[in-house]
Amino acid sequence: MTTTTLPVQRQLLGHPVGLYVCFFTEMWERFAFYGLKALLFLYLTKHHLFSDDDGYILLGTYAGLAYALPVVGGLLADKYLGMRKAVTFGGALMAVGMLGMAYRGHAATPEMGFDNVAVQIMYLSLALVAVGVGFLKPNISTIVGRLYEDNDPRRDSAFTVFYMGINMGAFISSLFVGWVGIEYGWEYGFGSAGIGLILGWLVFVTQTKHLQGQAEPGRPELLEEKRFGIRRETLIYLGALLGVVVVQQILQTRFDFGALAAILGLAEGTEITATEVVAILMTIALLIWWFKFIFVECSKVERANMIVLMVLIGISAVFWGLYEQTYGTWLAFSDRVMNSYTFNLLVSDFTPNASQLTSVGALFIFALAIPFAWLWPVLDKKGWNPSAPAKFGFGLLFAGLAHFVLQYAALNPEANGLAGFWWFILAYLVLEIGEMVLSPIGLSAVTTLSVSRVVSLMMGVWFLASAFGEMLAGRFGTLASMPAGTDTGTALAIYADVFSILGWVGVGCAIFMFALTPLLNKQIRQAQND
Repeated sequence: MTTTTLPVQRQLLGHPVGLYVCFFTEMWERFAFYGLKALLFLYLTKHHLFSDDDGYILLGTYAGLAYALPVVGGLLADKYLGMRKAVTFGGALMAVGMLGMAYRGHAATPEMGFDNVAVQIMYLSLALVAVGVGFLKPNISTIVGRLYEDNDPRRDSAFTVFYMGINMGAFISSLFVGWVGIEYGWEYGFGSAGIGLILGWLVFVTQTKHLQGQAEPGRPELLEEKRFGIRRETLIYLGALLGVVVVQQILQTRFDFGALAAILGLAEGTEITATEVVAILMTIALLIWWFKFIFVECSKVERANMIVLMVLIGISAVFWGLYEQTYGTWLAFSDRVMNSYTFNLLVSDFTPNASQLTSVGALFIFALAIPFAWLWPVLDKKGWNPSAPAKFGFGLLFAGLAHFVLQYAALNPEANGLAGFWWFILAYLVLEIGEMVLSPIGLSAVTTLSVSRVVSLMMGVWFLASAFGEMLAGRFGTLASMPAGTDTGTALAIYADVFSILGWVGVGCAIFMFALTPLLNKQIRQAQND
């Protein structure tokens, strides 16, 4: 929350120019991030010959770390760095990591196995990207909130516009990076994603004047203090580089439950990744801090707001666990058992590959962003605007329904035995309606409901929930794992069962959220009236 009067800001199309600086920075950063993600599962399973299980788990753990580390990046920005320095440093780390992914080594074979040097460079590159996201992601989002007063009605619209930038980057990258990577080579796809990241970084570092000082350190003198003879700011950067090495190892480390598996009723050989261990430990530490903070340092109104926010953040993990199937089971479904050639009826001689089809979601978000940005203020004037908890319920509902659409497609293949292309498109539309009523509203809620002195940290907590969603998505994905050579009919049956499970997860959690909404709304009203 912004607690001071903001300076007069230059406006463009009804919003501060700083919003568009954040828009273009995030657009290119997401171009890189989602370009890498659109290729990663296919790269792992086709180039390095990872099993489906290993591919899904690494996809989930890498993305999970990328969304867990913003808790640390947000905390460091709140206490020391400020948001501008954090975004600048994070973007530089990401750029190096993206370019490092361009080293692919030799393709794996059943006889020779994979190229260990190339795989280790890949893990290091993913670690650089993950740590970079930790510094950049929470702080670029927080800057958007800092550009507006607390009760400015343009807040939700601003985050919707900002969200459109995210999805413009995702849309362009999936089409371009997915095409380059599949048609010309993995290294060219990943390299082009790195170039996009550099463009976004340059936009930010050259246009920070438009942020009106809202992204600077709160106490810059703390950065100059020396520890062990080294400036604190330098120590933070050195610590982050050490963290990259640690993350590289975390990404490839798993722990076998052993005897504990039998006690918990898990399958023999069930493993938990080091990423999941880290996320759980971070969550425990976070909850200890959070309970102390809300009961010791918060007023009654602040406490009520923070409790509602934490409930929203927690339930969002389920939504992201469903949504991120688009880069796992949905991607594999479209690559293996879907009739993509249907697209030739619209565009002659063009058949999109599975990586390119991940752009469909961003295309729908781009189309829906302006209508939704218009919708919320109109509903608010009429007194019909749903509360944030209700919007989260609708988001979960649509996420569940999207999977039922794919279940229908898997159960009713076309004459050639493949799932219908247009059912896949419809599923994306339903899913993205859910995203539009949940994700930008969640970003806005973090900046509105958080206590001002911990807003960047709470933005990091929002992304920690996304981290759990990513890891949950990886675990869900393993339900659809199948050995190479599985026939189409068997694969469709497996996908139908998995999509049914995921559909009921979404609908069930939506019902829970709708039931909880009146209680959360009542708590906020009572606290405000006392």
